[in-house]
Amino acid sequence: MIMTKKIFFSLSLFILLISTAAFAQTPPQMSVAFVNTTELLEALPEKAQATQQLLTLSENYKNELELMQNEYNKKYSDYITYQSSLAENIKLRRMQELTELENRMQQFMELAQEDIEHQEKALLEPLRQKISDAVRAVGIERNYTVIYDLANPGIAFVSPSAVDANPYVKQKLGIR
Repeated sequence: MIMTKKIFFSLSLFILLISTAAFAQTPPQMSVAFVNTTELLEALPEKAQATQQLLTLSENYKNELELMQNEYNKKYSDYITYQSSLAENIKLRRMQELTELENRMQQFMELAQEDIEHQEKALLEPLRQKISDAVRAVGIERNYTVIYDLANPGIAFVSPSAVDANPYVKQKLGIR
């Protein structure tokens, strides 16, 4: 009877060791998901507000540029109309005014474009960060290993428990 217990105990221990070793060699379950950050951004109510602010800003710049264009057109028209009756010094001064107006309009358009781009970044960057934070939270909550972004050819989330294979690849390539 003691011999049977020893055999049973040994057999149980052997099975336990084999199952533990087999379980330890089983790779962790990978779970892959995807998002479309462009679609998510468009769905945010704050995006509509930001777009409206940008449209208003753009319209204000357009109106100001129209005023400048009207001033230029009037001065140009006056110059063409009275060109033959003007003294040479006055012609030169008016041509200089027209050139200065052209330069001011060009600078204004460049500054307006820069400001619109800056405002767009300032308004949309917090929304993009909000989406990124939400993707990260969902990745952790749902235990995803990786979340791909369909709108951007990249990975939006990588699990903190994911294995960094760079050292292995470097070793394979002979890089230190």
